Amino acid sequence: MAVMKVEENFFSDRTEVMADIAATGFWPTTYVSGASPELPLHYHDWDIIGYVVEGSTYLLDAEGERVAIGPGTRLTIPRGAWHAEGEATDKVTYIVTVSEPVPFIEALMPKEPKGPMPSFG
Repeated sequence: MAVMKVEENFFSDRTEVMADIAATGFWPTTYVSGASPELPLHYHDWDIIGYVVEGSTYLLDAEGERVAIGPGTRLTIPRGAWHAEGEATDKVTYIVTVSEPVPFIEALMPKEPKGPMPSFG
């Protein structure tokens, strides 16, 4: 079973993130989240690595346990790993990378959510 990995203090600036992206060969983009509700557990069809650049929130692991994330955190989410983004009460900025060059919305669309998807605004 694929398992999400959270690495705190993985990087200290954007230069280090870009060097890691070059090493992984993943395809990057930036995602800025405003206030948003907690999502139900789900998975994705592609391997994803995310870097928290600004703001703080939490993720839910496969068992539904909260894992705090903030600036400097690197998230490795293999395809098929159950997880969920936690409630964001303020802006959170990520650099998100995907293993394949696919449309961003397709890469991050939750698959098989366990529970109803919340409405955003």
